[in-house]
Amino acid sequence: MIAVVFPGQGSQRPGMGQDLYKQNSYARQVFDQVEQATGINVSSLCFNSDEETLRQTQNAQIALYTCGLAAFYAFHDACPTVKFNAAAGHSVGEYAALVAAGILSLEEGAQLVQKRGDIMARAGQLRPGTMAAVLGLDRSEIEPILKTVKSGTVVVANDNCPGQLVISGDLDAVQEATALLGEKGAKRVLPLSVSGAFHSPLMDEPAESMRTALDQAHWQKGELPVYSNVTTKPGSDWPDLLEKQLKSPVLWTDSVQQMISDGITTFIECGSGEVLTGLLRRINKESVGLRVLDVATLEETQKSVCGDQ
Repeated sequence: MIAVVFPGQGSQRPGMGQDLYKQNSYARQVFDQVEQATGINVSSLCFNSDEETLRQTQNAQIALYTCGLAAFYAFHDACPTVKFNAAAGHSVGEYAALVAAGILSLEEGAQLVQKRGDIMARAGQLRPGTMAAVLGLDRSEIEPILKTVKSGTVVVANDNCPGQLVISGDLDAVQEATALLGEKGAKRVLPLSVSGAFHSPLMDEPAESMRTALDQAHWQKGELPVYSNVTTKPGSDWPDLLEKQLKSPVLWTDSVQQMISDGITTFIECGSGEVLTGLLRRINKESVGLRVLDVATLEETQKSVCGDQ
């Protein structure tokens, strides 16, 4: 059984998607549709921007969404008989997963991601916060330490894989937590270059703003189960889940483990970079991780999944 998965912020890079855009009409069509829906010249953003420009939240999110679905539809064109059994996405990648599953249209997904990026970029200005990656400790070790922080709010924001988590919260609280976690055995605590405290209670008001747009979208039953970042199980009430996702931890480790428990053996990562494929190796070494990032990886994955068709 096969799942398609889409990465979140941190996977963006200059030139992302350009190879598929040049070589595949389905990929080009995705870029064109996103541009028409949002008014953003996504091809120029992805191909011509420097790292700093792409790192900005409102740019990274729409770029990742577009490249993820461009890769997905290019692969579907190359391997039309493939049967996907599930989908999932890390943070903003969840929107691409919903489109791939037929739950949301590509155009509406693009508009929601544009709205989400703008809301999250502004959130950091309204209430400054930050995030940091914690290496070498598990969630059960980190959470009790965070409860002792006195200088503000700080929580686990991403449980990416065993020994690799992200904390999020007020600037002073993250700084205090960084020192405490180092004392308690964290190998490293690395500040992340982000504009706000995403996936934390500091996102309560932005999540409410996002809910208005989510309630206005047209949601379909879809063809695949999409595993929620919030519950780790197939979702149904997506306006509620996506609102909660902004202010709740991304439970990626548990989501992948749940998919494996439900019979998924192969994960195909579509988009930019190979972060999720790397996390999969840390979560379950027996699972197969494949990638569609450019023409070369498209051909590799096509050969692996579909043979010579």
